[in-house]
Amino acid sequence: MSAASAHTAGILLLTLVAVAYGGAFVLRVTRGSVPATDFQHRSFRAGHAHAGVFVILGVLCQLLVDRAVLGPGAEVLARQGVPLAAILVPAAFFLSAAGRGRERPSRWILLLWPGVLCLTAGLVSLGVGLLRA
Repeated sequence: MSAASAHTAGILLLTLVAVAYGGAFVLRVTRGSVPATDFQHRSFRAGHAHAGVFVILGVLCQLLVDRAVLGPGAEVLARQGVPLAAILVPAAFFLSAAGRGRERPSRWILLLWPGVLCLTAGLVSLGVGLLRA
């Protein structure tokens, strides 16, 4: 494993502590300890789920990127695309639902699209690089 992969994977694994804390928050919402609308409840669950899945996928990508045949730009996309999506997509869900009694997403939901773009670019770059290897 390259130093860059180990460094990024280490950071991603440490962020799982924040994801676990987010899970505790979602559990408080689910149990009714934190008042939330149905929309907020669904958005918080979606944000938490996407964060966990994308962080683990980001760790997996770090293991694979060293085996891929990539140019410098494609390597950056393959290494950082999924981790950026792990920030942007959950942020879209959490921030768009923030606020007392919110029933519809705020403009923060627009963060979803750059997150999807990062996810797609990272996975396509890595997939093509692995097929070239």
